[in-house]
Amino acid sequence: MLKEMLRIEKLCAAIGFTKEMIESLLTKKEAIRCNGRIYSEEHRRKFDIKNDIFKVEKNPSDDGKLILTINRQPISEWFKEQFDKLRCGFQKTLDEPGKRRGLKM
Repeated sequence: MLKEMLRIEKLCAAIGFTKEMIESLLTKKEAIRCNGRIYSEEHRRKFDIKNDIFKVEKNPSDDGKLILTINRQPISEWFKEQFDKLRCGFQKTLDEPGKRRGLKM
């Protein structure tokens, strides 16, 4: 279990949590409510969070593993969902015919 706690600590540090926040999650086993921005190494970008609740929980499919959740959703799934929303919003703006930029001849 110590190995899992170290893995979660590294993940928390990578997304931008402070030492106090990490201590609350891992040592005190408390949920924390956050505002601001968190970083995803997988997507190489920051995502906004507003009054979101983070908690370390046991993995339901594997009791020997821990997962970091945001609003009761595994953080990897949350990052993927946010990235998909961002990508879909970006493609919609590119597809709008009146919004195209370029040289007129």
